[in-house]
Amino acid sequence: MSRDYGRTVEIKAPFDETVARVREALAGQGFGVLTEIDVAATLKAKLGEEMEPYLILGACNPPLAHRALEADRSIGLLLPCNVVVRGGGDGVTVVQALDPQTMVELTGLAALRPVADEAGRRLDAALDSLA
Repeated sequence: MSRDYGRTVEIKAPFDETVARVREALAGQGFGVLTEIDVAATLKAKLGEEMEPYLILGACNPPLAHRALEADRSIGLLLPCNVVVRGGGDGVTVVQALDPQTMVELTGLAALRPVADEAGRRLDAALDSLA
C-alpha cells in the first residue's frame, strides 16, 4: 500500500495559465520559486521521448527554510518544497505539492513538526486559492 505524500488539485485551465496562477499563489504565501525543471523538454532533448507538459517548481519560504535548517542542517536534502504542474488531459491541469510532514516522518525530528505544519498550511492555502 503506498502512502499519500502530497496534495493534488485539478484545475480546469490551460497548462501555461495554471503555471502562472501557481507562481502567484505560492508568492502570496511567501514562497519563491528557486528552481524550475521542465521534465517534458528534458526527456524530449535527452531521450527523444514525448510526454504531457510536466514542470517541477522548487518552492522556498526563506523563514521556514531557515527554521528547518536550524533544526537539522541535513534537511537541505529535502528542500525546497516541490510543486508539480502537469497536463492532465481534457483541459485539466494537475497541480501537486509535496506534504512537508514527509520531512518530519523521514527524519523523526519533532523539532521540524512546527515548521512542517506551517509550510503545510501555506501550501494548502496556495492550492486552495487555485480552485
